[in-house]
Amino acid sequence: MILVTGGTGLVGSHLLLDLARTGKKVKAIYRTESKLSDVKKVFSYYVPSKEATFLFNSIEWVQADILDIPSLNEAFTNVDHVYHCAAIVSFDSKNNKKLRTTNIEGTANIVNSCLEFKVKKLCHVSSISAMDIALGDEEISENFTWHPEKAHSDYAISKYGAEIEVWRGTQEGLSAIIVNPGVIIGPGFWNSGSGQLFKKIDEGLKYHFPKTTGFVGVQDVSKASILLMNSTIENEQFILVSENISFKLVLEWVAESLQKKAPQTPLKPWMVFIGWVYQSIANILWGAKKQLSHQDYRSLFKHTYYSNSKITEKTGFTFTSVKSVVIDTGALFKKERKN
Repeated sequence: MILVTGGTGLVGSHLLLDLARTGKKVKAIYRTESKLSDVKKVFSYYVPSKEATFLFNSIEWVQADILDIPSLNEAFTNVDHVYHCAAIVSFDSKNNKKLRTTNIEGTANIVNSCLEFKVKKLCHVSSISAMDIALGDEEISENFTWHPEKAHSDYAISKYGAEIEVWRGTQEGLSAIIVNPGVIIGPGFWNSGSGQLFKKIDEGLKYHFPKTTGFVGVQDVSKASILLMNSTIENEQFILVSENISFKLVLEWVAESLQKKAPQTPLKPWMVFIGWVYQSIANILWGAKKQLSHQDYRSLFKHTYYSNSKITEKTGFTFTSVKSVVIDTGALFKKERKN
């Protein structure tokens, strides 16, 4: 049986659909029942309503928390393969302790449960944010060097710490792979992650910023993870990036898909810095939610490039173009807004 943590998120819901369609027995962890409707919605994007309901009902749903070991014991019963997608993404400094606890200690609990229940293989979904460039390289690859002296965000630190827990598990006999997706584009979660790009463009976003980074479609993340789990490859890490593209270009594609005007004004460092300063003051005085940290402000103007050569050469995996993913996601956004 297969277990998916974080099954009610963007990657987890797409993984569940792909796994359920194979006919294999699948379990999924959820925390709150209200989130289950998000999974049903994602299923309905890709298959007819009746089939979506059938596939959703074929999944054994277990209410559990990756920080609650007794609930994990129930979730891991009769499980032999695990996809660990559960994580917190936050850039609010007030959530730093929760961020590290959930992403690092939660992953440690998953690894320990895998070892205790003799799970055959674990797939840990990490992030390119957990990677630094190696000295002398122009692109970040799996042969990266983590530079602890750099000003990393707490999110990046927590994801890197989670990877350390997975590698610790491999030293104790666990078979595992780690995948590091870039910025994931996909439908269904318009108020979080890259889904906000579509929402903001639809609302008339005027600014863009020049950062270049790696992007990937959510369906590619799911398919590549399943491919690696079904292979004999173990205890290795793979970057999942389709293309290295500027946010400016991606936002233009989003605007094209929604038939909206693309952002015309480039953000300048001083503009973002003033915004960060204002957020910091408001956070201290009134407890306003801070969306941008000082580290994030600096990273908005850095270009980072990632190599996908390892997975393409080792498995023959072919990525979907980012533009086609954006156009397809935009079409689903428009359809959902009309209903």
